[in-house]
Amino acid sequence: MDEEIEIPPFFLCPISLEIMKDPVIVSTGITYDRDSIEKWLFSGKKNSCPVTKQDITDADLTPNHTLRRLIQSWCTLNASYGVERFPTPRPPICKSEIEKLIKDSASSHQNQVKCLKRLRQIVSENKTNKRCLEAAGVPEFLATIVSNNESQNVFDSSMSLTDEALSLLYHLETSETVLKNLLNKKKGRDIVSSLINIMQRGMYESRAYATLLLKNILEVAEPMHIMNLKPLVFTEVVQILEDRISHKATKAALHILVNICPWGRNRHKAVEAGAIYVMIELLMDESFSSDRRGPEMAMVVLDLLCQCAEGRAEFLNHGAAIAVVCKKILRISQTASDRAVRVLLSVGRFCATPALLHEMLQLGVVSKLCLVLQVNCGSKTKEKAKELLKLHARVWKDSPCLPRNMILAYPS
Repeated sequence: MDEEIEIPPFFLCPISLEIMKDPVIVSTGITYDRDSIEKWLFSGKKNSCPVTKQDITDADLTPNHTLRRLIQSWCTLNASYGVERFPTPRPPICKSEIEKLIKDSASSHQNQVKCLKRLRQIVSENKTNKRCLEAAGVPEFLATIVSNNESQNVFDSSMSLTDEALSLLYHLETSETVLKNLLNKKKGRDIVSSLINIMQRGMYESRAYATLLLKNILEVAEPMHIMNLKPLVFTEVVQILEDRISHKATKAALHILVNICPWGRNRHKAVEAGAIYVMIELLMDESFSSDRRGPEMAMVVLDLLCQCAEGRAEFLNHGAAIAVVCKKILRISQTASDRAVRVLLSVGRFCATPALLHEMLQLGVVSKLCLVLQVNCGSKTKEKAKELLKLHARVWKDSPCLPRNMILAYPS
């Protein structure tokens, strides 16, 4: 735009200071550009007017048609200076239209297909639409279709109605309140069971979406619900990790285990599902270690599971377990190093046999622990490393790395 053109100040959005394309009025009477105020209110989770600092009592945005026409006329008058006239924005979707769409879908399979296609279009337009869909009960409607996943009516040539509903439910980015309602819904199939069923039998993409949704739902679940999860949940989450169907699904599955394994009962279920073996295999994969968050979560899961006897036994049954954990110390992050030292301390404290201690010495565990004492890696990590070294100082006394004072102080 030519610098000589003077833009009327009331054409500019108070937030972005750019010319408004879709001016709307909030409850405080101030006009903003729709895109800017939506980002302020919905993405930033703020509820105050940027100008007046007063609370915005109603999230509904009223179009300022008069100002929009003035701006469009001004753009037309200044077209010779390269100013482009923006088109009249499409009016936002309304709740009643969505409710009618859902109601009409019950009449036939064809209407159900049309409904899901229209919902897909609405979801992709903007965040305000997502809030409107949520208010109209779309998440519950989609969850009902997902729960009836035995009925594989064709949506198009490549997916079923269930697959499409599952994808939509994920992309809707449902709020925590609605996720809790879905989890606590009494009628019909349990949403967790439905997602597990899809993870077990669905196509790759649907399995990934089911895993991502299960992660979101379990993050808001009450402790009692998490403690009562069925063993099949652990089996299918571990299977997702073993199959490596996608990077996102793998991280989501790891998140699930991190969130549900602090409970003792769940640790046993995870161990029985084969989680220890899969964690070690993941850590052995160099491509998996390219993103530090994945190895961090895998090490957290190992630490949680090695806090029970069954977990430690399974850990030691894997021939590469100690070597892999030792190798990751000081290689990934502070969190990973701390958890790795905790794992070694668990097995060194409760499973110490002459053979195991000799293996730890041969694999470089003692030298790595001594290195931890010398570098800047966190006081708690150093304390755990020192505890393990002191615990077996007599056995490891011939190691050139072990400090002499430690051997003399703890001769037993």
